[in-house]
Amino acid sequence: MSAEPTAGTNTASPTDDVLFERRGHLGVITLNRPKAVNALTAGMAAAMLERLADWADDDGVATVLVRGSGERGLCAGGDIVAIYEDMLTGGDSTADFWRTEYQLNALIAGYPKPYVAFMDGLVLGGGVGISAHGSVRVVTERTRTGMPETTIGFVPDVGGTLLLSRSPGEAGTHAALTGAHLSGADALFLGLADHFVASESLPALAAALETETAEAAVGRFTGKPPASALAGQRHWIDACYPGDDAEEILRRLRAFDGGASGGPADAADAIESKSPTAVKVALESLRRAKGLTLEQALEQEYRVGLRFLAGPDFREGIRAQVVDKDRNPQWKPASLHEVSAADVGMFFEPLGERELNLQSKEADNV
Repeated sequence: MSAEPTAGTNTASPTDDVLFERRGHLGVITLNRPKAVNALTAGMAAAMLERLADWADDDGVATVLVRGSGERGLCAGGDIVAIYEDMLTGGDSTADFWRTEYQLNALIAGYPKPYVAFMDGLVLGGGVGISAHGSVRVVTERTRTGMPETTIGFVPDVGGTLLLSRSPGEAGTHAALTGAHLSGADALFLGLADHFVASESLPALAAALETETAEAAVGRFTGKPPASALAGQRHWIDACYPGDDAEEILRRLRAFDGGASGGPADAADAIESKSPTAVKVALESLRRAKGLTLEQALEQEYRVGLRFLAGPDFREGIRAQVVDKDRNPQWKPASLHEVSAADVGMFFEPLGERELNLQSKEADNV
C-alpha cells in the first residue's frame, strides 16, 4: 500500500514477514512480503494471532491498524505455493495453517478495540479474512478484492462464505461462483468494507490514528465512493442466482435477455471455466452459512477445506494457475452434471478428532 512508515518502535515477529510497531496509542501490523503481494504464511498468521491477543489486554493500545508493504496491495491471499507443496508430500502443514488462520479471523471479528484495515490494492482470499472481519474497513480507488478460490479448484474460506451469504440479494453468490475481482465500491456494496478513502490520504490517516480515535480519524478522511458496477447489475444477478442448483443458475444466465452478450453471458463463461466440484460446493457452502455464527462458518469451511486437500481439483487448480501457468486445468469431474448431491454432501461431513472447535477449548487458547 501507499502508506510510508514514520518514527516509532518497530519490532519484527519471529518471521520478518510481518512487522509490529507502537506509534502513540496505535498498534501497527505491516504485512511484509511485498514481492508476493504480502501472501499470508503460517508464521505470519501465528505471529498476528499472538500479538493481537497481547494488544487486546494492553491499555497503551487503543486502536490497531493492519496494512501491507509495497505498492501492490494488502494481501493477495494465502501462500498457495506452500499449500501445493504440502499437498504433494501429503503433509499436515496446510491443515495446521488453516487452524491458526481461522482462529485469527475469529479473533479479529470479536476484537475489543477498533481494528482498522487498509484494503488498498489487491485484497484476495486470506487477505479478506484479515480485513473484512474488522470493525473499520477502508477501501480506496485502487482496491481489487474478491474470493477467487473456484479458479484454483477451491471454495471461499476465512469466513468468506458467511460474509458473502449476507451480501445484498444474490450478489455474494455471483462473487463466490465467478471469483470476480471487485472494486472498492463493490466491496462497500457487498458489505466487505465501510469507508472509502483516497489512497494518497492513507499515510495521513495512519498518522492521525496515532493520536485520534478511529472514528474521528477515519471520519475526517472518508469520501464519497464511485458507483458500484456490481450494484448496477443486481437486476440480472438477483434473477439468475437464486436456489441451490448450479446447472439451473447457468441456464438462467445463458437465457437472460435472450442470451445477449455482456454480464450474464460473461458470468456463465466464468463459472463454466471453474472446477465443477468447487462451484457446487461453494454454492452449498453459502446456502448453509446463512444463519451461522462466524465461528460455525469457519468450522464448516475447515471441514470443506480438508476434503479439498484430499481431492484432485485444488492441487490441479494451483498447478495450472501458479506452478505451470498453462491456465488449462483438467478438472475431475469435468462437468457440473457429473457432480452429484452426494458428492457435495460428503464435503460437509464431520471430521471426528480433526474438527476445528472455535467455540470451545480451542477458542479459549486464542
